[in-house]
Amino acid sequence: MKDFLSNRFVVAAIIAVSLFCGNKVLACTNLIAGRMATADGSVMITYADDSHTRFGDLNHSPRGKHAPGTMRRIIDWGSDKPLGEIPQVAETYNVVGNMNEYQVVIGETTWGGRPELADTTGNSIIDYGSLIYIALERSKSAREAIDVMTDLVERYGYASTGETFTIADKNEVWIMEMIGKGAEKGALWIAVRIPDNAISGHANEPRIRKVDYKDKENVRYSKDLVKFARKRGYFSGKDADFSFADTFDGHDPASRRTCDARVWSYFRRFVSPEKSDEWFGWVSGKSDEPMPLYVIPEKKVSLEDMQSAMRDHFEGTPFDMTDDIGAGPNHVPYRWRPLNYKVDGKTYAHERAIGTQQTAWSFVAQTRADLPDPIGGVLWFGTDDANTSVYMPFYCSMTEVPLEVRPGNGDLLTFSPTANFWMTNWVANQAYNRYDLMIPDIRRVQQRLEKKYISGRGAREKELKALFESGDMEGIEKAVNMEGAEIAKEATDAYRDLAQFLLIRYLDGNRKKLDENGNFKRNAYGRSVSPDFPGYNQEYFDNIVRSTGDRFLVK
Repeated sequence: MKDFLSNRFVVAAIIAVSLFCGNKVLACTNLIAGRMATADGSVMITYADDSHTRFGDLNHSPRGKHAPGTMRRIIDWGSDKPLGEIPQVAETYNVVGNMNEYQVVIGETTWGGRPELADTTGNSIIDYGSLIYIALERSKSAREAIDVMTDLVERYGYASTGETFTIADKNEVWIMEMIGKGAEKGALWIAVRIPDNAISGHANEPRIRKVDYKDKENVRYSKDLVKFARKRGYFSGKDADFSFADTFDGHDPASRRTCDARVWSYFRRFVSPEKSDEWFGWVSGKSDEPMPLYVIPEKKVSLEDMQSAMRDHFEGTPFDMTDDIGAGPNHVPYRWRPLNYKVDGKTYAHERAIGTQQTAWSFVAQTRADLPDPIGGVLWFGTDDANTSVYMPFYCSMTEVPLEVRPGNGDLLTFSPTANFWMTNWVANQAYNRYDLMIPDIRRVQQRLEKKYISGRGAREKELKALFESGDMEGIEKAVNMEGAEIAKEATDAYRDLAQFLLIRYLDGNRKKLDENGNFKRNAYGRSVSPDFPGYNQEYFDNIVRSTGDRFLVK
């Protein structure tokens, strides 16, 4: 019986990967840093919404009072399909993106898991996206958000597959993992508090394994979690040995390399090479010893570190996407989907990094207990590929979404010259062809803007704190709305100019020369001087000759 179940699980896992590959299993990334692990004492989490079908805009739900009998519609986040309605609560809070006015912030990654545990009743109406945004509307802390989310799926059923959530507030951060119960109503879940001095992350694989179930302060779980697993034949050991991750999902070398490798690439930035090499065995398939859920960093994590980590392509590692033949002569760290391919009957796969082209939007969230809530929560928000986007700071007290990131200003099938998403894509999609040549030009604009926004926080927050201490909440909202609008417009305008600059400079495979001020060089009569001809690198020519022999030989 045990062997049968084991084999059935392998088959199910393969089916699940086939179903979700390129859509959900390979979708999103969350990185985490506790308040004692960061350079400024903030809790920081990141999230990349790596969807091929979503648009890069900023969600907003205003705070509100609701009369008895008011209903809240539930719309599936992945398809916009109406799923049903639930009673609205008396009061809801202001939500900007994935952060609310009390500095509660939530991210997620999807992993699918056992396909038979997806809802089979058709009656469940709470999908994972709705869980996030309803919890943000109703919670003043991370723990309260966990209560709201787990109560919702218990009452109304869970309509999604295996999911890992990051749930943070100004004091702490939790990882919660959840999967459905098939024909039974509700969901199975477990939540673990990440230590304040630790960093963690998840990337489309469940990561919670053995825990101390007696530690009620740092571990929470559904009351029937282990009992259900035993009943279904998924687990037969001692309760203390129960592993959520290994019970409800498979972790073969292929999935580890595609998913957990992203977390490893984050960890490696803050630990010794010896530790990094040890965990590399897990993600490279050379060891079956799992990488830990969290680690203690050997240096403090800064905001700039988190932004940089979101742009990671495994640079400087054995998985470096800029350094294999697939990168081409311009060292492009991107691979178009599908990731899997076959040669001579064998299956191969491209790497899947944190920074990826199909990102709709991403953020680095900062929550800070040493500042009042309206000022302490900052969502550093960027659209499209995190590697080439600009992270714009929006405070959790913002009540008006800037035009450039406002829903309805264009969509995935409608171009808008004032949408930040489209301007960032215009820049990025030019660089995907000539990456090593264009990325320095992009970095100059990106870093100039981000350094300006980061360095400007101190003065801005001093002004906002003075308004708070005077009780002028209306003044705070007006100030953050105005600054948010200015920043979104500045970043979008700068990228529109950058896109046009790249088009001109790299026209027809050439590279136009610049003067000492960064302007295009002209001769004494105003004509463009002769451009550079970057051509190709030697490896490109070597590969041509290896594959064509003397076809192009000059005789």
